[in-house]
Amino acid sequence: MEIFIARQPIFNMNESLYGYELLYRNNEDNSFPDVDADMATIDVLTHSFLTIGINEIAGDKLCFINFTENLLDKAVLRKFPSNRIVVEILENITITPRLIKQIRQIKAMGFLLALDDFVLKQNVDYYDELFSLVSFIKIDFLATTVEERKSVEKIVQTNYPNIVLLAEKVETREDFYEAKSAGYKLFQGYFFAKPEIIKATDIPANVVQYIRLINLLRKEEASMDEIALEIERDVSLTFKVLKMVNSPVARPRSKVRSIKQGVLMLGLEEINHWLHVLLLREVHQNYKGDGLAIVEASLFRAKFCELLAKQKNLTNSSEYLLVGMFSLMDTILHKKMDQLVKELPLSDDVAATLVGSSTEMKPFLDLTIAYDEVRWNDMLEGANNLEIDFPSLNNFYKEARKWATDIVSQ
Repeated sequence: MEIFIARQPIFNMNESLYGYELLYRNNEDNSFPDVDADMATIDVLTHSFLTIGINEIAGDKLCFINFTENLLDKAVLRKFPSNRIVVEILENITITPRLIKQIRQIKAMGFLLALDDFVLKQNVDYYDELFSLVSFIKIDFLATTVEERKSVEKIVQTNYPNIVLLAEKVETREDFYEAKSAGYKLFQGYFFAKPEIIKATDIPANVVQYIRLINLLRKEEASMDEIALEIERDVSLTFKVLKMVNSPVARPRSKVRSIKQGVLMLGLEEINHWLHVLLLREVHQNYKGDGLAIVEASLFRAKFCELLAKQKNLTNSSEYLLVGMFSLMDTILHKKMDQLVKELPLSDDVAATLVGSSTEMKPFLDLTIAYDEVRWNDMLEGANNLEIDFPSLNNFYKEARKWATDIVSQ
């Protein structure tokens, strides 16, 4: 399933890169489609942090992201890294005591806030409180008059010198010079660069599995083992759990040898939060199941490879499950495998096996792939190498195929 996101650079007075605004797109046309605004923001967040990776999109720069009033209320931000996101308050949100309270809470979480496409309005209370909480005010140079801009500039420069004025829709060098001379510190617009489309591929999600996990997490007796086993049934969620572990939040970087280890590192509360975010996104999507065949193949490989490892009494069978599950990830995501393993906190053995190096795990993966693709000569050779009899292998095949089929048919 192809996904898209756009980024438009934001520059400082020296025309050096300061950050990016991340924008929703649903195809390669560089324009904002007519979609639900909540869905647009949720897609930008999940694609940026869980699918593509925020470091791949923006390096170490700040990311300005539009937030609707609904999403401010739902506190979706709680598990996103506050040092990477500037929360843009949209111009169509009414300024109320409730909004001020929400903004205050978001600021207390460590996020910077910006007022998007801001214009001073008559008879609006709470501007003093609002301005005391935000770090940026964005002014649209195409949609405002000189007089409208000057009224904002005067108030900010006189009473709120800590607020950074950001000129957007800067289309010409004359606009740039005007903004600089008026005291703006940041600039965005076609004069510098149009939004750049970033295209990637997401793994089809199993919404039923998300709901099952959320219900399981509500039970007081839910164990880490149960949660890990349920996550292992979903290729998309397994990938995203490892992305979460490797995301730029305040936790030590560590190699992951099993889904259970990843769950332990994240904690059940964080898993539960991300599941709600992902489910919120999926209910907005018109998902038709494209790509389920390759997801089913990934699940088959995961279980078959794990069963081979258990047959040989290996203690790290969970790593073999990961090797099998991610062996098609390059095909699913249209990325080179050596790039993918750098994005995930996999053990050295798992990573080396996936890129084709000769490891202790490679014969197990080779036999798994041979069975998945029904290559008889390779099946015979692999069975001899691992010294596993064919009746056992046939049973493993049936068990793994049923396990995979049952999951995708839910």
